[in-house]
Amino acid sequence: MAPRNEPLLRPPPGPRLFSRLSHVSKKSFRSHSSSFEADDEASSTGMMSPTSSDNESLNGDAAPPPPPPRYAGEDTRPTSSKELSGWYAYAFAAEVYVICGIGSFIPILLESLARENGVLLSDRTTPCGSSSDKFSGGDGQCVVYVLGMEINTASFAMYTFSISVLLQALLVVSVSCAADHGNYRKKLLLAFGWIGSICVMLYIFVSKDLYLFGALLAIISNTSFGASFVLLNSFLPLLVRHHPTVQHSGPARILQYAGATDTESQPDTDVDGMDDSTAALLSNGALDEGYPRISRTRIREEVTSLELELSTQISAKGIGIGYMAGLFLQCVAIFILIRMHNSTWSQRVVLFVIGAWWAIFTVPAAMWLRPRPGPPLPSARRSGAWAWVSDIIYAWKSLFRTIQVARRLVDIVLFLGGWFLLSDAIATTSSTAILFAKTQLHMEPWALGMINVISTTAGVVGAFTWAAISRRFGLRPHQTILACIALFELIPLYGLLGYLPFVRKWGFLGLQQRWEMYPLAAIYGFVLGGLSGYCRSLYGELIPPGSEAAFYALYAITDKGSSVFGPAIVGAIIDASGEIRPAFWFLAALVGFPAPLIWFVNVDRGKREGEKLAEIIEGFKAGNGSPSGQSDDESQQAILARYDQDDG
Repeated sequence: MAPRNEPLLRPPPGPRLFSRLSHVSKKSFRSHSSSFEADDEASSTGMMSPTSSDNESLNGDAAPPPPPPRYAGEDTRPTSSKELSGWYAYAFAAEVYVICGIGSFIPILLESLARENGVLLSDRTTPCGSSSDKFSGGDGQCVVYVLGMEINTASFAMYTFSISVLLQALLVVSVSCAADHGNYRKKLLLAFGWIGSICVMLYIFVSKDLYLFGALLAIISNTSFGASFVLLNSFLPLLVRHHPTVQHSGPARILQYAGATDTESQPDTDVDGMDDSTAALLSNGALDEGYPRISRTRIREEVTSLELELSTQISAKGIGIGYMAGLFLQCVAIFILIRMHNSTWSQRVVLFVIGAWWAIFTVPAAMWLRPRPGPPLPSARRSGAWAWVSDIIYAWKSLFRTIQVARRLVDIVLFLGGWFLLSDAIATTSSTAILFAKTQLHMEPWALGMINVISTTAGVVGAFTWAAISRRFGLRPHQTILACIALFELIPLYGLLGYLPFVRKWGFLGLQQRWEMYPLAAIYGFVLGGLSGYCRSLYGELIPPGSEAAFYALYAITDKGSSVFGPAIVGAIIDASGEIRPAFWFLAALVGFPAPLIWFVNVDRGKREGEKLAEIIEGFKAGNGSPSGQSDDESQQAILARYDQDDG
């Protein structure tokens, strides 16, 4: 490999455009053209014609041509503004399901339907009625019988969510192969999106007698949403990789030497014989007024930094667009509930509107988002149904290979352990608070919707404010996360104040009054706005360069998989105690446990270990099996053996 700090006396060797591609083969393939392509910028060669908006360079020069395809059928056209709009459109369509559906009205409706079918625990014969009813005798605990099991109606939604998240995690892993290989990425995204939206619209038909069907719709819709967002996220690295900014800035950075001598500025004669793949090193204006402009190859860290910065910008914009859509639709939902007098029917109408929004605004994504097919699987695929079986098996093998590599990085393990607990705490706290407000404080559906509005608004504020707080106090990313956790801990601790006799005597504080939910919702949203950004940022610093996609997939699986346990445990606590407040003890522990793990994360050490692993992998690939002359190192060979099994 060429040294990183080569003197700028002559142009350096051509850059490695693709770190995982052998330099032996220079064969080019025709770019992909699909009948499913809904973009009007296709050309006969499969390459998008450059436009001034997409290909304008930072220094005013014309952008270099796109890199050659790495495999047959790769779409290497530069990312267009229309394609980005298609990506944002799906976030605009589907994010309302999380904010308004699964985060608000679906648990409310499930609890209401279960209660309408339940009986009082005190005698097991008296119908429960509405959750807003207060009984003069007994404690008002209500149970429903599901498949012969006695379940508290307040925990019915929690168990439903646990099942849906478990299936979601399994499906996310299983479709990850289709997301990275072949031409199914966009088709599956649209299929899961429309399946989920139709399931939400079908709530319009869910009556008292069909409450189990309502739970089934929640499971299918939540599972479909999770799978569709994994597929949507799989587009992000491709949009960044083919973005004109990256394509123009990635190969080289132009440096001018106006005072260079003839000897210094004259390139070596061997430059004329460079391969076509490196011809883009010099811009169209490489020679200007007799002064040559020397090109310096960007090192991996520079390219990765540029891509991560662009990825963060696109991702943050998508999150913001989705949050604004959810906030708007939540206000519409509150208006509908008030006008229709907070009935169960009004909740079903709201869910129909949410599903229709999801389905309608998925259409622009179908029109503007390109398929961007991935490379074929290294092994020959079987035909028919067996092809899907082999894809699923390959996806699970890939996940375990990534885990084998990740477990050798101490700081990655520490962070993922903390993130496993923290993401579970985030999801469980939200659903527990909604059910507590409905069943213990007897809040109306429109008031519960206001909780979500406040939380979402505070989340947008927190996303910007935490960055200012971090700069003001000079906090590093892991310290900012710890500050968020400390503030987050106040929520369950505040709920536990209700156990203190003197607080109960006051009649307020400790979640005894409805208005107390609103400031807690603001704290929750403010904390979530910081955690969502800084956790991803910190994790990105620890990932070995060149392995971003695989490690972010592991990040997503950790996020989805952890949320199976929290709701199930809270449901068991509710069944055992008959009320929700004891679950705050569990939430307090769940929020606090990640703090020691995050505390011991050393970002500098993690970056060094990640870069060392990346150098081993790159050295192995460049040397075709000998990582920088250290072929006798069994530990390195073990890493590489697992890492490179997918290369065939």
